Amino acid sequence: MNSQNPPKHIAIIMDGNGRWAKKQGLKRTAGHEEGAKVVRNITIHCAKLGVKYLTLYAFSTENWSRPKLEVEYLMRLLEKYLKNELDTFLQNGIRFKAIGDLSKFSKSLQNTIKEIEEKTANNLGLTQVLALNYGSKDEILRAIKKLNEKNLEVTEKNFEACLDTAGFSEVDLLIRTSGEVRLSNYLLWQNAYAEMFFTNTLWPDFTTNELDNIIEDFNKRQRRFGGV
Repeated sequence: MNSQNPPKHIAIIMDGNGRWAKKQGLKRTAGHEEGAKVVRNITIHCAKLGVKYLTLYAFSTENWSRPKLEVEYLMRLLEKYLKNELDTFLQNGIRFKAIGDLSKFSKSLQNTIKEIEEKTANNLGLTQVLALNYGSKDEILRAIKKLNEKNLEVTEKNFEACLDTAGFSEVDLLIRTSGEVRLSNYLLWQNAYAEMFFTNTLWPDFTTNELDNIIEDFNKRQRRFGGV
């Protein structure tokens, strides 16, 4: 793999935790727990490769419709993950950012998110971005409201400055695990020219080796951005 030329921005739809748990004869929560371990491995690996942004779809605006107990567990797991990963972020020069409508979360979780963002703000390596209570349609509507509130001219530059991902580069490589082939309301604007890869691997089984193979394939593609 050409590790000297990694994608600048990788986005991943981490799908298949529940199906992985079912295959193992375990509760769905066990799949989420295992999936969190993979997040750590992939994040550290991307930092070492020199990737600048890794954006992970962690909790969508539609995920609130899941069973109440599962949602409550996911909230606890998220807060636990962030607290546990602070040392990992600091040791590897990783900056943490969250995108999405965070106002729907508990004050405790909001405070934890803010704390981790602040403590890693000066790290200069990879930025790990977690999409939390995120939906691209919701993001776009919120961006339009910001444009109106600021009385800004509707231009591509101004619109992008009002998105949750303001300041980030556009997505170069989008990966979705578990065999599903759709975007599921994820980074619709930012994925405009992303190269897309869909793998049957369930997220808890996704490895750094598979990521390396995908990046190798990515580097073989010709990206024309609408040109010839």
